[in-house]
Amino acid sequence: MKNRFALLVAGLMSVGVAGAATTSPDAIPDIPFTRFQLSNGLTVVVHEDHKAPVVAVSIWYHVGSADEPAGKTGFAHLFEHLMFSGSENRKGTYFQPFELAGATDMNGTTWFDRTNYFETVPTTALDMALWMESDRMGHLLGAIGQKELDTQRGVVQNEKRQDENRPYGRVDENILVNTYPANHPYHHDTIGSMTDLDAASLADVKHWFNSYYGAANTTLVLAGDITVAQAKAKAETYFGDIPAGPPVPRQQPWITPVATSTRGTQHDQVAQTRIVRTWVVPQLGSDDSIQLDLATTVLGGGKTSRLYQRLVYQDKLADDVSLGIAPFALASQVQLTVDVKNGVDPAKVEAAVADVWKDYMATGPTEDELARAKVSNRAGFVRGLEKVGGSGGKAVILAEGQVYRNDPEAYKKDLQRAQDATIASVLASSKTWLSKGDYTLTVLPAAPGFDPAAEDKAVAGLKDAAGRPAAVLPAAKTYTVGKSTVDRSKGVPSVDSFPDLSFPKLQRGKLKNGIEVVLAERHTVPVTQISLLFNAGYAADQGRKLGTASFTSALLDESTKTLDSVEVARRKERLGAIIGSGCSLDNCSVGLNALNSELTPSLALFADIVRNPAFKADDIERVRGQWLAGIAQEKTEPTGLALRTLPPLLYGKNHAYGIPFTGSGTEKAIASLTAEDLANFQRDYLRPDNVRILVAGDTTLAQILPQLDAAFGDWAAPASAMPTKNVGQVAEQPKPRVFLINRTDASQSLILAGLLAPSTKAKNALDLGIANAAFGGTFTSRLNMNLREEKRWAYGAGSMLSDAQNQRPMLFYAPVQTDKTADSAAEILKEARAVIGTKPLTDDEIAKIRAQKVRALPGSFETTSAVLGAMTGIVIYDRPDDYVQTLKGRIEGVDRKAAENALTAVIHPDALTWVIVGDLRKIEAPVRALNLGEVHVVDADGNPAKDVSHAKAAKATKATKPAKGESSPSPAK
Repeated sequence: MKNRFALLVAGLMSVGVAGAATTSPDAIPDIPFTRFQLSNGLTVVVHEDHKAPVVAVSIWYHVGSADEPAGKTGFAHLFEHLMFSGSENRKGTYFQPFELAGATDMNGTTWFDRTNYFETVPTTALDMALWMESDRMGHLLGAIGQKELDTQRGVVQNEKRQDENRPYGRVDENILVNTYPANHPYHHDTIGSMTDLDAASLADVKHWFNSYYGAANTTLVLAGDITVAQAKAKAETYFGDIPAGPPVPRQQPWITPVATSTRGTQHDQVAQTRIVRTWVVPQLGSDDSIQLDLATTVLGGGKTSRLYQRLVYQDKLADDVSLGIAPFALASQVQLTVDVKNGVDPAKVEAAVADVWKDYMATGPTEDELARAKVSNRAGFVRGLEKVGGSGGKAVILAEGQVYRNDPEAYKKDLQRAQDATIASVLASSKTWLSKGDYTLTVLPAAPGFDPAAEDKAVAGLKDAAGRPAAVLPAAKTYTVGKSTVDRSKGVPSVDSFPDLSFPKLQRGKLKNGIEVVLAERHTVPVTQISLLFNAGYAADQGRKLGTASFTSALLDESTKTLDSVEVARRKERLGAIIGSGCSLDNCSVGLNALNSELTPSLALFADIVRNPAFKADDIERVRGQWLAGIAQEKTEPTGLALRTLPPLLYGKNHAYGIPFTGSGTEKAIASLTAEDLANFQRDYLRPDNVRILVAGDTTLAQILPQLDAAFGDWAAPASAMPTKNVGQVAEQPKPRVFLINRTDASQSLILAGLLAPSTKAKNALDLGIANAAFGGTFTSRLNMNLREEKRWAYGAGSMLSDAQNQRPMLFYAPVQTDKTADSAAEILKEARAVIGTKPLTDDEIAKIRAQKVRALPGSFETTSAVLGAMTGIVIYDRPDDYVQTLKGRIEGVDRKAAENALTAVIHPDALTWVIVGDLRKIEAPVRALNLGEVHVVDADGNPAKDVSHAKAAKATKATKPAKGESSPSPAK
């Protein structure tokens, strides 16, 4: 067994990628790069990958929340938002030129030790992207005034509210203040405090920009369809004249384990108790962090881990358990999370954890456990190499190495350390760091009327500690700036040409039993992805217990008739295979992502899972407990609540789509499901005469058909007929309706309003999609610009069209600050009325979306998973095989009139069904005063609420609508 694992690890490590090479069968993956520095100190890292005509642009500033002084928490993140507000030579939102150029994977993020900005653009738009990045890097402050600061302050504060409004959303802040000393750079969270955000001034903005955003504190990574010579010339042209900036003191690693184990308690609107236990351990790049990564995988990295086996399988004390390491530049965290089964004493859970800990610390991992951990961790790394950019991919790997460790290929050292790890080395690190003090936070369901703000304020946290190392200035160096050759007065470089889309031609074949196979060859990594697509989905629950489809799907890969669920999980780990199943509204699927070197045994396991599920009683009961806990959790989360409530109201309870769109069903239905129910669903829907097999990856039709025949060619259909789903046409609502759901003490309200639109298969589906993108489907859409950028009442708002084979929902979505709930609903209604009335979509708005969609095509299918996703749409919605290749022409053929007609046919403001989740004590009276429609107060199941005190109070109170134009208060004004 040992030799087999060694070969598997070596095989994983030798997986190559486009633009990456390996020198020997057991070599560490290589991401070739060239690094150079401009005379002003800007570091540039270039990686060539010419598989797609796109370039990932990733800019990393070596500054994060760890660099914030006392009283300025959250400023690094606030400044990141300000960087999207425009620059001196390009006013207005930063996103617009990129939308027009078809950028993908575009965003900015802030973390403890860095702030990064990234986008992937068509090769022909690279000059535009570099002009934009360099303009805000070198020419920002003249474009930032009080208005921009107030706008982004409001957006960030709503982002904070949105985070804290989700279950367990206040946990991270509590843990940081109780695990790191008050004078540690990691003592506070990245988003900061409301008080400090309120206090941020324009002077702070200027100081932050001048202190940290110089060229010498910046790394630019260009990865993709570019040469080193091109990169050098363009970097010098656009960035060469930007000043280096002052030397930036570098925070030094400071590992501060909790001296003695401590405890805390928090209350929240959650469905079950959660225990979160945290250790402070060495920083990323250290040998200990690599060893602890393997240790945590063994202890709590999935079904086969020791903690999961003990707490979930054996003792049945928990619904879920996980343990992992979060590596940071100055110190890392190892964190254990346990969702305690309802009715179980948390003390029993902690006692069981202590037993597992003691046993592990005595002997460490077994050879089998360590080998599987290596395979799982390496497989995850290798699969991430297919993308050039975004929030992961090769650009991020190179940037992290350069910014944190002055070495773009630092990842090689980490992979080698992991490959060389032994039982003794993993155990030694575990004993050193996981036997020290820790902080245990127990999160309990809150009783009615609890005050989260008061509870948070009472958290004392740790005090200052001695020994903080002083920040170190980099070695003195003289930098010079070049003379700019860019005439910025001419504005953003135009993007006049765009690369052609490259998408594999679909090939079709059949197995000997008639199952259709559709293949897209994609020879970028030696991996094959397979999806078995069944016409079923949540809609197939009709006439059955709600949740049957999803629950059956979840049980498929638990156990087979010859393998128990633990052995299924172990085999997946040993093969480095990913096998998963799930359902959407209309379909269920089972997928395999396999290394080609292990494709034959992976397919055998895959076929066993699909064809021979055992639906064992122990598995059913274990998953049932987890499932019921999940439903309870949905009912504590605003979006989950709304998605459970709205669809039955839109479609009616007799329609196949009139079910919670989470697909999880109801507690009553799940509690009563039997093995017979699951077997009946499998017989009726998960069968060979109701499946199509989609394949994408490094194979050919001649290779894959015999392999699939061996696995599925003798699969015989049952004699029974397949059921039909009632997906008849639903009439439009005759009048608007409002359904309010109480969530006491919610820091935000969630507004979800719905209408019915034609099927995704409708002839004008593309027209409607383009119109929706302009109205609410992009950053610069009307809804988002109104509620986020203009009103600053939301972190984000928009409209969406869910895909469906029949009438699909069109949803308006806005999580908004509580005191602006009614105003926000009024704005959504105003925009809906205007777009079909006095302010229809313009030619420019439609042209922008057309351009964005066409120009994004080359970068949209960079990965095999993206290709497989497009194939799925082709099969489900009866599209021609060349749908993607011909999409450009169809998009370009959508004019304003066609888009307007499609949108006008759907948006009927007086037929809207509204679901609003929030604190009814604060929002009910103002919402009623809007007269949006008849108001109903319902519970988490959509039934009339028993406690209608808020409704009575609202009727007894003369409610007035907030004054027109009133905005959120801002101390800065």
